Amino acid sequence: MSYHTVIIVGNLGRDPEMRYTPNGSAVTSLNVATNRTYTDGAGQKVKETTWFRVSVWGKQAESVNNYLKRGSMVLVEGELRPDKETGNPRTFTRNDGTSGASYEVNARTVRFLTPRAGGSDELPEDAGGGGGEPNDEDIPF
Repeated sequence: MSYHTVIIVGNLGRDPEMRYTPNGSAVTSLNVATNRTYTDGAGQKVKETTWFRVSVWGKQAESVNNYLKRGSMVLVEGELRPDKETGNPRTFTRNDGTSGASYEVNARTVRFLTPRAGGSDELPEDAGGGGGEPNDEDIPF
């Protein structure tokens, strides 16, 4: 038996989108951007953004849809899902012509990291808030 887990922390690039499967199960789609800044060999600062397409299921899907919005920071724990055709991440061309990739994650747990406006920083796992500014990067999907 084999098993893997990925953990990502990032911001929602757009509001969650919830739908129901034909058998009535809730599923919410999130677009999460993670950012990394580093200095390259020439001494230049480089900002790197990686996009994740996250599927959240069941009761957690409903909470995510109700409490999160564009810009909300989340921690997602789940498993990476390869593109069914290629077995690789989904690739795309940005509006500026550069190449990019997004990764599919089937969430097991979503933790809300952005505190509610005017509230405390303590949030239950099934509640959260919005706020913060999303990445300026064009959302590829």
